[in-house]
Amino acid sequence: MSIHAIGIAALVVLFVVGTLRPVNIGALALIATFLVGTLAVHEGTGDLLAGFPANLFVLLVGVTYLFGLATVNGTLEWLVDKATGLVGDRPALVPWIIFWFSAIPSTLGALGPASVAMLTPLAMRMGQRYGVDRRMTALIVMNGSGLGNFSPLNALAAIVRQVSNDNGLQVSASALFLGNAAVSLVLGIAVYVIFGGLELVRRGRRIDAAAVGVGPGAAADPGSGSLREQDGAIGTPVSTAGAGVVGRGSLRVDQWVTLLVILGVAVGALVFDIEIGFLALTAAGILHLVFPTRFVGSEKHIVWSVVLLICGVVTFVALLQRNGTVDFVGQAVAGLGTPLLAAFLLCLAAAVTSAFGSSAGLLGVLIPLSVPLLATGEIGVTGLIVALAISATVVDATPFSSVGALILSNAPEEERQTVFRAMFGWGMAMVVIAPPVTWLVFILPTS
Repeated sequence: MSIHAIGIAALVVLFVVGTLRPVNIGALALIATFLVGTLAVHEGTGDLLAGFPANLFVLLVGVTYLFGLATVNGTLEWLVDKATGLVGDRPALVPWIIFWFSAIPSTLGALGPASVAMLTPLAMRMGQRYGVDRRMTALIVMNGSGLGNFSPLNALAAIVRQVSNDNGLQVSASALFLGNAAVSLVLGIAVYVIFGGLELVRRGRRIDAAAVGVGPGAAADPGSGSLREQDGAIGTPVSTAGAGVVGRGSLRVDQWVTLLVILGVAVGALVFDIEIGFLALTAAGILHLVFPTRFVGSEKHIVWSVVLLICGVVTFVALLQRNGTVDFVGQAVAGLGTPLLAAFLLCLAAAVTSAFGSSAGLLGVLIPLSVPLLATGEIGVTGLIVALAISATVVDATPFSSVGALILSNAPEEERQTVFRAMFGWGMAMVVIAPPVTWLVFILPTS
């Protein structure tokens, strides 16, 4: 059996076992990295650990730590109270407000992980307030953020244009952006319908108090993060009839500082392109040092199970990339069949590989692989590049991408397994659906 076959078989086995048994897939992936790496590839320990995603580790720890602080001292709950003022008592609008809020940063140039990191905690709390299915909230954030992935201001679009130009290919920037945006919007509508949007519409302007959980004016357990705290905190919400109640009064000093710190992290990451993981971790550490009594237990909000899951899988996939398995699959696909069939298989390879790896890095590989195919003149350049770009990014709902991991890490612990299954299932559905759909819409008409 070839090394490539061993690696692919191991990947399949660890997901099957991890699905059938209550064992963290990340732990299984690290075991697979050790066994396949030492026995089949003959790598040393240092080489095996070279694929560990240190940047993703810091990103997940830093962001969940920072928003754990904001949860514990009530700042996040205050933000949700304010955000509900945009919706009032119309729960059917909540997912769409989340969708468009998620689309704005990426359209203006922010990479997906940065915008998702800042918006997901607020989106999850806002969805909880209005009884929105957590699965819908998670997928709406992902697809909303994805709408701006190939905006002319976004780095992903710049990568596609640069790689295309380097290989003598000319791609329409407007077709790339609008094609991806249209697909994201259609997927957002699908998520809305599948995960309870019609029920929100039927509910109309009525809010079920049991569905929304802790709301304005509701008592909360100590340390829950509600503004109504037992130590007499300023800013206790005033209850009135109906939904969309906004907390009144002023914030405590630690809450003001927390808000300013979160804003500073957002500006640093989105405007100045500072590494958001280290930035969030630094901000969280300083906040905890300055106000230690206000943040007791906040480190428990770091989702170590998700960190293990994501880092383990990415480490194993990195082994497959170093070993050439990913390139082997891509090149094998590119060399098969007629141009139209080869184009479809390239889109399929983009979707399958990107579900467990870097979309940006994959586009940098697949676009050059498509040059011999495009040289035949039987396939339109823009159509194929747009199809590849969409196929490689709509699968980012899988919890093994940085975007998916950040969203999963902000799901409530008691529902995290449900959200994981929904995100993994949606991502795998996109692996199956995106290649034929993008082939039919973008490639076939240009052939």
